[in-house]
Amino acid sequence: MIISRSLIAAALFVGAVVLSPLSVRAGSCCGGGGGATLVLPKFYQSMVDVSFDVEKYYGFWNQKKEYKQDSGDLRQYRLNTGYAKRLSTNWQASVLVPYVWNVNKYESGSRREDGIGDTTLSFWYEALDDTSAWKLRDLKGLIPSITIGPSLVIPTGISPYDGVPSDDVTGRGFYRLDGNIIISKTLHPWGVSISGGYGSYLERSVNREENYITPYRKKLGDRSSASISLSYIYYFGSGGDTLTGTGSLSKLCEANATMNGNQISNSGFQKESIGGTIAYSSTDHDWGVRATWNHTVKRDGWGENFPATDIYTIGVNYGFRK
Repeated sequence: MIISRSLIAAALFVGAVVLSPLSVRAGSCCGGGGGATLVLPKFYQSMVDVSFDVEKYYGFWNQKKEYKQDSGDLRQYRLNTGYAKRLSTNWQASVLVPYVWNVNKYESGSRREDGIGDTTLSFWYEALDDTSAWKLRDLKGLIPSITIGPSLVIPTGISPYDGVPSDDVTGRGFYRLDGNIIISKTLHPWGVSISGGYGSYLERSVNREENYITPYRKKLGDRSSASISLSYIYYFGSGGDTLTGTGSLSKLCEANATMNGNQISNSGFQKESIGGTIAYSSTDHDWGVRATWNHTVKRDGWGENFPATDIYTIGVNYGFRK
C-alpha cells in the first residue's frame, strides 16, 4: 500500500506541478495567455485544472541584454481552465483555455482590455514509466519516465493584428506547432524533471497593425524552451497526503521573425527565469492545490529584447480515476 501511494504521489507531482516549468509565456507586453500544457497523471482517466495568474511588469531588457526599469504599471491577469483525458493506456489529450485581463497604467492615462487568450491543444505519449522507488536496488531503478508529444497553439486571443495596442493583446495571432518532451525521475523523497520544447509558427497574411496597412506575409521566429526542476516530497497524515516543494530554472528563446521571407532584425527575444512551487495533494481524495512564483532576475544578461515580469499563480486540480 505504501508503494502504491508513492507512485500516485509521484505521478501527481509530474502531472500537476510540471505545469510550472512548461507554462512559460510571453508577458503582457508581448501577448500572453497561451502556451502552457497540461499533463494527466498516471492512474487517472481525466483531470480538471483551474489556475489564476497575476503577472506584473517591472521593466525590460534591451537588445544588448541590459535591464532597464520602466515607470509603467502593466499587469495581466489570467484565469486558466484545463481538461485532460486519457485516450488509452499511454496516450492522452488535453486542452487549456485562458481568459485574460490587461490592466495598464501610464503617466498619460490607463487602459483595460480583456478577452479569451490563445488556446493550447496537446497530445502526450507516455513512452516510459518511472518506478518511483523508495530505495535504489539495481540499475533499472534509474530508469526515468519519458513523456513526449505535440501541442498546437490556436490564436483565439486578441493580437496586435486586430487593431489594438501591443500592451493590450491577449494572444500572439499565429498558429504554432510544438514538439515537447518531459523526463522525470523520483527517488523518494526527491524528484527531478527536465522538460523541453521546440515550436514553429505558421506564416500568415497581415494587413493591420493598429491601423490598416499594405498586406504582407509574416512568420514569427521558431521558439525553444527548456526547464529543469528539483523537488522534495513530504508525506504526512494517515491518508498519504503530500506536500511538494519545487524549484526550477527555465529559459525561453524566440528567433527573429520574417516579413515576406526576409528576416526582421532584432525581433527575436530570450528570457531566463527561476521559479518556486508549493503543492499539496491528497492521494485519497484526488485533489491537488499549488502556489507558484515565477521570477525574472532584474539584472543584465537575464533576458534580451523582452519584458521583465514576475508571475504569481494559484491553482487547483481534481483527478478522476474512472
